[in-house]
Amino acid sequence: MGHPPVVALPVHVLRLGVLLTLVLAGVSLVRSDAPTLARVDRLVVDKGARRLVAYDGEREVARMRVAIGFGGAGPKRFEGDGRTPEGTYRIDRRHVSRDFHRFLHVSYPNAADRRRYRELAEAGEVPRAADGELVGIGGAIGVHGTGGHDWVPVGLRSTLGCVMVDDDEAEALYEAAIDGAVIEIRP
Repeated sequence: MGHPPVVALPVHVLRLGVLLTLVLAGVSLVRSDAPTLARVDRLVVDKGARRLVAYDGEREVARMRVAIGFGGAGPKRFEGDGRTPEGTYRIDRRHVSRDFHRFLHVSYPNAADRRRYRELAEAGEVPRAADGELVGIGGAIGVHGTGGHDWVPVGLRSTLGCVMVDDDEAEALYEAAIDGAVIEIRP
C-alpha cells in the first residue's frame, strides 16, 4: 500500500487557509477596537443587556460586552448562588491576576446585601455548607478579564458572579478607573 500523492498548493491558497483557520479559531491579529481610556470615575453594568458603560463625569467613554454570573436574574443572595450582585458599590482595590488578567474588586456586600442575607437566613432560605453552618454572604466580586481564555466571546460566557470583559478592556479599565470609582450594577 502506497502513500497518497502530495499535492502542492499555491502560496496564496496556503496563506488564505492559515488566515481562515485563525479567524475560525477566534484569533485577532489586530485589535483596533481596544479602548484607551484616560479616566473612569463611574461604571454602569446592565446585567440584562450584558453591557458595561464607563464614564468620566457625565461623559460616556466606553461601552463593553460583559459576561455575568450563571445564576440568572436577581441580586446575589449568598455565596455560591452564581448571581452577580445588584446595587451601588465602589471599586475598592485592584490587583494583577494570574487567572483573570486584571481584577477590580467591587465593595460587595453593601448594607442592603447584608440585610437581604439576614432576612433569607432567618427565613431558612440560605443553604448549609458541608460542616452544617450556613454558607456565607459571598465576596471576591469584581470586574475582570478572561485571563487569556478568549476563544468564546465574552457576551456568550458566564462567571461565578463577577463581571467579565475582554482582557484588553480589563487592562484599560484597570489603568483608568480611579480609586473609589462608583460601580452601579443594574438588573
